[in-house]
This record gives sequence, structure tokens and C-alpha cells, in this order.
Amino acid sequence: MMCNSNCNSSTAAYESYRPGEITELVRGNDQFILERFLPLVRQQSLVLDLSSVTRIDAAGLAALITLYAEACKAGHTLTVSNLTRHVREILALVGLDRLLESSDSGRVPFFAGRLQESAA
Repeated sequence: MMCNSNCNSSTAAYESYRPGEITELVRGNDQFILERFLPLVRQQSLVLDLSSVTRIDAAGLAALITLYAEACKAGHTLTVSNLTRHVREILALVGLDRLLESSDSGRVPFFAGRLQESAA
């Protein structure tokens, strides 16, 4: 799904969630990511800081694609920042780097809390 001019940048307020960090965006964490971030991307544009994510699998990629598609449907953008080398390589391998990485990440609210999981 290409999200071009239909995705408008939003300056709405955003939330931060900080109980613990996710280091692997893999099956098992994908539902957590969707539960936490789907409501946000439906309300505003978002930049996700993936600096703590060292591993990503197909379920993690699918979660990012779902978030991206939902942001586009709502007229917002979703981008990722601070990728580790491995995650950057995986995104490039499947072509998601062109959709998710932004050279102008300052134009949308930054989710500074990084990807985080609930303390269970």
C-alpha cells in the first residue's frame, strides 16, 4: 500500500508509554505493538524510535505494515527512526525502508518512549 499525498502530517498531541523496552519485534510482541500503537496512529502522525529493537521477524514486519496502513487510512503518517543495523537491513531487504524511514522526521510528533512493553 502506497501512502502518498493522502497521508497528511498531523500536529495533534501524543502519549508516551514507558514501563519496559521491547528489544525484539517478533511474534508474541506483535499484538502488544498493535494494541498500543493502533489507537495512536488513528489519531495522529507518529515516529517510532526503534533504537532498542535488535531483532525483527515477519510478525514484526506485519505489525509495522498494519500500523502504516492504518495511519494512511486516517490521513496520518508512520515513520521509524534510530534503526539498528540489523533492523535497517531487514527493512531494506523487504522494501519497507522506502515506506517507513523518513528523512524529515521532525515534521511529525516523535514517540520518545520507544517501543515498550507492559511490566508483566
